[in-house]
Amino acid sequence: MSLNVGFIGLGNIGKPCAKHLIRDDFVTRVFDVQTSQAQELGTQGALACQTIAELAASSNHIGICVRDDQQVESVLYGVDGVFCHAGSDTLVSIHSTVTRASFLRWVNDGKDREISVIDAAISGGAQGAELGSLCYMVGGSLSDFEKAKPVFETSADKVIHAGDVGSGLLLKLCNNMITYAEFLAMSEAVKLAEAGGIDFNLLKEVGQSNGIVNDVMHQFISNRNALAKSCSEQEMEGLFGVFGRLGEKDLDCALSSGIDFGVDLPSTKSLREVIYDLFMNRC
Repeated sequence: MSLNVGFIGLGNIGKPCAKHLIRDDFVTRVFDVQTSQAQELGTQGALACQTIAELAASSNHIGICVRDDQQVESVLYGVDGVFCHAGSDTLVSIHSTVTRASFLRWVNDGKDREISVIDAAISGGAQGAELGSLCYMVGGSLSDFEKAKPVFETSADKVIHAGDVGSGLLLKLCNNMITYAEFLAMSEAVKLAEAGGIDFNLLKEVGQSNGIVNDVMHQFISNRNALAKSCSEQEMEGLFGVFGRLGEKDLDCALSSGIDFGVDLPSTKSLREVIYDLFMNRC
């Protein structure tokens, strides 16, 4: 029998993920507030739903890939939300990077309705989603993980069971902390090197030889610096500032988790203060 899969949130990552779900062994329903996104996938074999309620009532597995806590809340709750219309035994996977406290509340509210909510954080970005090479970090029971794994494998190279609910999200937050710290270190190193007359490519060559510099770090700094030379402040905001705001959100989530666990993260606090400026080429 075909599995009824729903996907909500058809942005740069969500849309290609949903597209990979359009296959013979799934009946795939999609929804986005921008109806044109769902309609486009409708021409490729998905069922474009007009409302979240319509999608939730007919799906056994529902993926949610929206921006933040507030948007997830709007999808789950209310008279048209997932919790009101999904049947018992529905599995809801949250792909968004959100606060641990909010996520655990959604898990408990789902249980009250006999709906399983798991975290299925994603790493690999829009390009990884397009190529089907994402890494999924999943928190939930082993049975829910095994149930969801075939859905995630459609767009993944790796699907990791991180542990109980919340573990996948926490693993993603830790990964993001490392990534942003690498970007900052690379940015400042490049500025120092170039101030001393050293070619950026030499720093890359040395760093890659000893494993300190990776392609993602190099590509980020290279693209940002090149665009900053020719773009206005407003243009940089559109190209890189939006990712700086996402960085602020991600680091806020990490710091919130640190408070939950009683762990002090002083370097992450400092990084949070400059992450937007980092993306805007101000530091």
